[in-house]
Amino acid sequence: MTSIISPFEYVTVLIAIILGMGLTKVVSGLTSMVQHSERVKIYWPHLVLIILIFILHIQEWWDTYNLLNYKWRLPIFLFIILYPVNLYVLARIIFPLSFRTKVIDLKEFYYDNFRRIYLFIAISAVLAIIDNIFIAGISPKEQIIQFFVFTSSMTIVISRVQKEYVHKLMALFLLLMAVGAFVITWNIYIL
Repeated sequence: MTSIISPFEYVTVLIAIILGMGLTKVVSGLTSMVQHSERVKIYWPHLVLIILIFILHIQEWWDTYNLLNYKWRLPIFLFIILYPVNLYVLARIIFPLSFRTKVIDLKEFYYDNFRRIYLFIAISAVLAIIDNIFIAGISPKEQIIQFFVFTSSMTIVISRVQKEYVHKLMALFLLLMAVGAFVITWNIYIL
């Protein structure tokens, strides 16, 4: 007996694998932080970004279901998969390569890597804007949050600002944007 799967089922397998790999990086990074908690110095803005990256992975997996009836073509699929790949990169660069050193100062790690992290956050915002316009049919006027995230992230990347209050405000801003987006669009996340 042969079974035929739909194009949606076929293409979403790879999307789910990439998102699963990213979630694995986030969960294993958090596990390493817990395992080595006596040597890890937490920095809360960094922790907020970790939580946001986790949520973005889940949100992308959930949003993929909206493509159930989409007419799939390879160029569109290659574009759509860029967002999960970008999330995977974020999941990888948000954690130190190793937790084997004597003390892991996540504040120091954050300031050594914030430009890379915010660059990929900005790329996520651009990919979301393009996807929303061409795939979901959402006008640019309805994407204020994505434009704010892009603009503020690129401001941090370009200015190389090291002031701690700016980074704390940015973490709070991103958290408020994520919570606000969920509150505003809560009815979208019902199957």
